[in-house]
Amino acid sequence: MNVLSCSINTLKGLYDISGVEVGQHFYWQIGGFQVHAQVLITSWVVIAILLGSATLVVRNPQTIPTDGQNFFEYVLEFIRDVSKTQIGEEYGSWVPFIGTMFLFIFVSNWSGALLPWKIIQLPHGELAAPTNDINTTVALALLTSVAYFYAGLTKKGLGYFGKYIQPTPILLPINILEDFTNLYHLVFDFSVIY
Repeated sequence: MNVLSCSINTLKGLYDISGVEVGQHFYWQIGGFQVHAQVLITSWVVIAILLGSATLVVRNPQTIPTDGQNFFEYVLEFIRDVSKTQIGEEYGSWVPFIGTMFLFIFVSNWSGALLPWKIIQLPHGELAAPTNDINTTVALALLTSVAYFYAGLTKKGLGYFGKYIQPTPILLPINILEDFTNLYHLVFDFSVIY
């Protein structure tokens, strides 16, 4: 009985720790949910920058491209080349996903360096780049991991899981651990500290 009571107390302690916050944060109540408003505001600004600039430049395409149209064509070509290099000949369907992730992370990181977020006053906390928040980078890493498993299962079916016992079944725990550590690694790859 002591072991069960000790385990419950340990879990209760872990639950209490999960509520610890560092610094002050600005929250909105939407329905029954508490939403981290700082990240939403800055993410919306980044999305507005991306959509606004793309709409302005590409709304009237020219046969002889303008400077803005040239720039966006170069960015698209760059994303296609990176996708083709990393994925191979079946890269076409992945360009929208990879492009969206790349542009969101790129503009988010640079917004932390170039936009004066600290000028805007909030009741609690302060604004920063979206990728400065661990929640954003975890969400991006989870999306990437889901896409990775989806691509593997789509291409190889259930035979995809055979990679976990290669070159020998003894490596099964290490190969599973590798996928979890890749997720953890992506969280820090997508983050930026400003």
